[in-house]
Amino acid sequence: MLKLDGSIRPAIYLAEELAKHDYKVTMISPLISPESEMEIKDLGVIPQNMRVNLVTKNRGHAFLWFEAWLREALFRMNSTGIERSSLTINFSQMFSFPSLVWYLQGTPSAALEDIARGLPILFKAAYRCLSPLISYLDKVMVEQTRSLSKFAVANSKYCASLYSKLGIKVDHVIYPPLDCSLFKPSTVNPSLKYVLTYFGKETEFTTIKAIADKGVTIKAFGSKGSLIPQELLRHPNIEFLGRVSISKLINLYSNALYTIFPFTHEPFGYIPLESMACGTPVLTYNMQGPAEYVIDEVTGWLANSKPDLIIKAIKIWRNGYASYIRRKCVEEAVKFDKKVYVERWFSLLKYFDVLEGVY
Repeated sequence: MLKLDGSIRPAIYLAEELAKHDYKVTMISPLISPESEMEIKDLGVIPQNMRVNLVTKNRGHAFLWFEAWLREALFRMNSTGIERSSLTINFSQMFSFPSLVWYLQGTPSAALEDIARGLPILFKAAYRCLSPLISYLDKVMVEQTRSLSKFAVANSKYCASLYSKLGIKVDHVIYPPLDCSLFKPSTVNPSLKYVLTYFGKETEFTTIKAIADKGVTIKAFGSKGSLIPQELLRHPNIEFLGRVSISKLINLYSNALYTIFPFTHEPFGYIPLESMACGTPVLTYNMQGPAEYVIDEVTGWLANSKPDLIIKAIKIWRNGYASYIRRKCVEEAVKFDKKVYVERWFSLLKYFDVLEGVY
């Protein structure tokens, strides 16, 4: 846990709420940054940092994630020594141990398969050589972890389908949370002078370039990884901002004409939902997680192909859209607020008769 965002949010928000109800909550991770440890303690939660010495600790989150997963898949090195509890919830792919509930957020093999399509040739060739082993290890580990878990909850219907393909029974879906008291419109008069996007390992960079080539002004945020093409960083119509603070991100969302999210793999997708919560519609693909909450022509636009997405991006940039769409975005995003998320978790845990004093 280098930062308490993204796929860490579901565990953080539930742990925080349990701690508020006087439960002793411990969060375990192979590696926790000092900043994250302090933030976790401030929530009334106990961080248990296993301080795993990862070779790729200076290579970025994606490499760390893969190495930590590989340690567990090959040698079960992460789960060794973990103390058992009367109530254990597994939010990770990096641990395989007995739990009441396993929260599924996507299989590594499916993520790597989709992401590999957009990788440089050398990375793609290396992945192709390793993919049979990765798929095998993933299936074995998923089967074992499911056998050790009483109940399995997926973070989206699409995510549930990934596990079902591996023969895994998924009992329920609880969508990830968003703090709508934080992510909300920062202005009533947005500038609407640019399109916002995200640069990450799942980004379809060729699509971003094609749109920028047509004169669309784009602002991008995210980590400055080695996979970002230099031609995008030098493009006259693209301003890359790198990592930004939450307050700046909210302002970026709030003032954008729309957020464009061309991705290769996304079981759920926080970025489209964050954008909607800030009143800004989203243009993305009609597939996987985002298609479950971006409503076509209501809170954004769903494209069925790369050419379709590019055409829509240019058309919306030139012609705009009805003003009510921004209001509808906020209305839909509230359905994913962390209060709703916590209520669904508490209902599930009370079903198993493991919570007392929570109403």
